[in-house]
Amino acid sequence: MSDIEALLRQALAPVEPPAELEARVEQHLASVWDAAQEELEGWELSSISDPRNWVRPVVATAAGGAAAVGLVLVRTQRKRHRRRADSDNLLELAEHTVRDLAREASRLIDEAQRRR
Repeated sequence: MSDIEALLRQALAPVEPPAELEARVEQHLASVWDAAQEELEGWELSSISDPRNWVRPVVATAAGGAAAVGLVLVRTQRKRHRRRADSDNLLELAEHTVRDLAREASRLIDEAQRRR
C-alpha cells in the first residue's frame, strides 16, 4: 500500500508552469485587451439605433472584460510567493491578495485611460 501512496504523491505533486508560459499568456491577454479597446474606440454612438450594429461592441466588451480579468489574475498570481512569505496567517494572506488584485485592476484601468 505504501508504494501506491508514494506513487500517487509523486504523480499528484504540484508543478510550477514554465516562466515563458506565464509571459506568453500575459502577452496574449494584453493583445486581446488592446484589440477590444481599439474596437470600442472606433465604434460610433450614432450607430446605436440599429441593433445589428451592436454585435461587435458587445463581443469587444465581453472579450476585453475577460482579458482584463485574466490579466489581473495572472499579474496577481506572479506575486503569490512573496505574499505567502509576508503573511502570518490565512486572513492576512487573503487581505494581501485582495489588495494586490485591487492594485492590478487599478493599474489596468490607468493604462486604459492613458491610451485615450
